[in-house]
Amino acid sequence: MPEVLAGASEASIQTWLVSPGTTLAIDQPIAEVETEKATVELTAESAGALGRILVAEGDNVMVGDAIAVLLSEGEGDDAIEAALAAAGLAVAAAAAEAAPTSAHPLPQLAGQAEVYAVNGQTPPPAEHGQERRFISPIVRRLARQHGVDLASMAGSGPHGRIVRRDLDRHIAERTQNPQPAAVATPEQIAQKAPGAPPVTPARASTAFEDVPIDRMRKAIARRLTESKTTVPHFYLLADCRVDALIELRRKVNETAPRKVSINDFVLKAVAGALTEVPESNSIWLGEAIRRFTSVDISVAVATDGGLMTPVLRGVERMALSEISATVADMAERARAGRLRQHELEGGSFSVSNLGMHGTAEFSAILNPPQSGILAVGAARQTAVVDPDGGLAVGTVMTVTLSADHRVLDGAVAAQWLAAFQRRIENPLSILI
Repeated sequence: MPEVLAGASEASIQTWLVSPGTTLAIDQPIAEVETEKATVELTAESAGALGRILVAEGDNVMVGDAIAVLLSEGEGDDAIEAALAAAGLAVAAAAAEAAPTSAHPLPQLAGQAEVYAVNGQTPPPAEHGQERRFISPIVRRLARQHGVDLASMAGSGPHGRIVRRDLDRHIAERTQNPQPAAVATPEQIAQKAPGAPPVTPARASTAFEDVPIDRMRKAIARRLTESKTTVPHFYLLADCRVDALIELRRKVNETAPRKVSINDFVLKAVAGALTEVPESNSIWLGEAIRRFTSVDISVAVATDGGLMTPVLRGVERMALSEISATVADMAERARAGRLRQHELEGGSFSVSNLGMHGTAEFSAILNPPQSGILAVGAARQTAVVDPDGGLAVGTVMTVTLSADHRVLDGAVAAQWLAAFQRRIENPLSILI
């Protein structure tokens, strides 16, 4: 299991996309992996044949643990056992030998006992008088969001595991045939817990709901707390007059095959400013500052589970229509949990736009080790002073740069913000 996201210590296999015996090419998707922040596609790093799957769907795996065996050309079952033994997984090999054989020349999906043997653990016992249920972590989270009782569902996955398709089918059937549901109060839920003491009903004025925190929310809390407490933020603000930008966008969209947004212009202007002020296109490494020649920008995307930041690569070379299409595709796949591992890695700078929600201005928290993040507010009409000193009504967009003072000095950050503002207020320069 690779480190799917920076700082992640574990992940879980949500779905295997291939089966033993499949011939794999480099970069071919092999599994959907759920991390604390997202569900991403895991791709093959080498070519070969999938010899054995060591971890079942829904099980957590520590980074660095073996999850499968890949065979080179000409290798067979004996190579699998040798590889497992060499990796210190002889217990798994023994479990595989004891398992029933099939007509397929390569073993099928490992059973739960083998999975726990690989991890050096014993399977946790089921509750007294109950059969142990195997449920994918993402299914548990989605079930809480949709108010689905998993105890009443049957799973179609291995060992009766409830997988996402089971939940999707259940939700679709419930939508088509809605049933009135009785809502249990927190007191009723607490009374059902084994050995729970009597609960005194609370007054209506103190009614509340405790929403369980999932892995993604925990990761967001940890990362943002780490950033805010360990990174020396400082902030610069600029009011950008965008009347010319709005007019240019209108003209572009009259003939463009794909409509572009103000945010697409913002991303292109950010890339231009990072190119003009190369000191800002950097990340903090502790013992060094890494400076990049290409511009990779993280774009904040709001999902049901929390904020995700897929990375747009080589933005300085992209046309506006390409930026628009790529961002739309990434946002759609982020909300569906279909981003790939490499799409969440890297980037030296982030853009977070809340303008579409009507927010006038805000300050964003840095995404370490990046050097900065630009918070973009809504374009709004306000009184402005013309170059000749007269008052007029203009459209203004407020942006706030949050910068890492370890990477950027105040003067460099000010140069970058001025370079960005020039492009936004003279938008034809963005297209050149």
